[in-house]
Amino acid sequence: MKNIEITTSQNVTIQYNLASPVERTLSFLLDATLLTVFYFLSQLLLTIFFPSVVDLLLYVFVLPIIILYSLVLELWNNGQSIGKKVLKIRVIRLDGENVRFLDYMMRWIFRTLDIYGSLGGVAILSVISSQYGQRLGDLLANTVVVNIGKSDRLTLDKLLQLHETRDHKITYPQVIKIPEDAMLIVKETLSKWARQDNDAHEEAFNLLVKKMEIALQVKSGKDKEQFLRTLLKDYIILTR
Repeated sequence: MKNIEITTSQNVTIQYNLASPVERTLSFLLDATLLTVFYFLSQLLLTIFFPSVVDLLLYVFVLPIIILYSLVLELWNNGQSIGKKVLKIRVIRLDGENVRFLDYMMRWIFRTLDIYGSLGGVAILSVISSQYGQRLGDLLANTVVVNIGKSDRLTLDKLLQLHETRDHKITYPQVIKIPEDAMLIVKETLSKWARQDNDAHEEAFNLLVKKMEIALQVKSGKDKEQFLRTLLKDYIILTR
């Protein structure tokens, strides 16, 4: 399985496995199945309750949901539609930055050519032939689809032993709003900072502390290491 290394804005390098063409196809088919069921169920209910304006309601309310499904779900759910979530794959940017609305929009616009207009042929050829398994929409948006279920990275439930957090009292409850990927970066930055005392890791460590202070609107205090470790423990307790 191909993999890729992404360097985040905190100068932390994370390795991901690329989503395979089979995984991406299954994800698409699952989404398509859900949308098909949604359409016919909506049509049935509208026929029962609003028989005289079924076509109008389908056009005004149901069709936009189907058309915008992938754009809205990926934007709202951190790069995952329902199909992607089930297959444990996700859209991320190659440069390690957060995927922006315009990136999702670019991927969505080119679905017409990549998938619908060519019955998936263009998408499959592009994914197979490109270095990072990207379809045209990905290439233009600078995004890639990765498998987060088979990654070699540590998952959060393995970051700390549960017995270490048994008597821990929550200090920063707002940390639950932070995405899991960001908390993995916290852990990896802490680990590298502790193992290797150099200017690069010190800079990454301090930058991460500042970003977490801004995100949570708190002050870290004098012991910055303890601040990050407390955030990790709080997050694990709140999400386990």
